[in-house]
Amino acid sequence: MMTPPQHLHFRREDPSRNVARYYGLSLQPTLFGPVALVRVWGRIGTRGQQRIEWHATEGEAEAAFARQAARRRKRGYAEIGSPVA
Repeated sequence: MMTPPQHLHFRREDPSRNVARYYGLSLQPTLFGPVALVRVWGRIGTRGQQRIEWHATEGEAEAAFARQAARRRKRGYAEIGSPVA
């Protein structure tokens, strides 16, 4: 059985470069077993885009979740609620 859904929300703002973006990651259980990694991104204030990736096991989904979170941090996104560097 999967642990409760995991969510991370990121934000990247740089007014000098006109950058105002958000990125969200979420692990969601599905009805028949696979686990979905839901990614949502776009410019702050817009509806943005969404992509769903299906993973056969919880472990695969958690590994993909961790890879995407690390990638966002490397690109300068800060978790919402965490201090901005």
